[in-house]
Amino acid sequence: MARAHPEIDRRALITGRLLKADRLVMPPGGEIASILVQARPERLADVAAAIVTLAGCEIYGRDPKGKLVVVVDAPDAGSLGTTFNQLALLPDVYSASLVFHAIDATT
Repeated sequence: MARAHPEIDRRALITGRLLKADRLVMPPGGEIASILVQARPERLADVAAAIVTLAGCEIYGRDPKGKLVVVVDAPDAGSLGTTFNQLALLPDVYSASLVFHAIDATT
């Protein structure tokens, strides 16, 4: 049988008021994503060169028909979104599609 702990207020625990903000430590983390970029096949080398200059981007695979698999490692969701938009807006890029996304709490 469960015993009540008189020093813990159940409502405060459930609503989060039990925790003091100065005692919270956010774990380090980051965002990892895999993005499929479709580009003009004849400009694939130029698009790939532009992608690797973006922070946190590396090309994991390529298809000479104009496809690139880009892996992005970003510190937070905002940075990942910005990088995704930069990829989609590169010259000679037809589309950029998010294939995989994960939050990495171990970095």
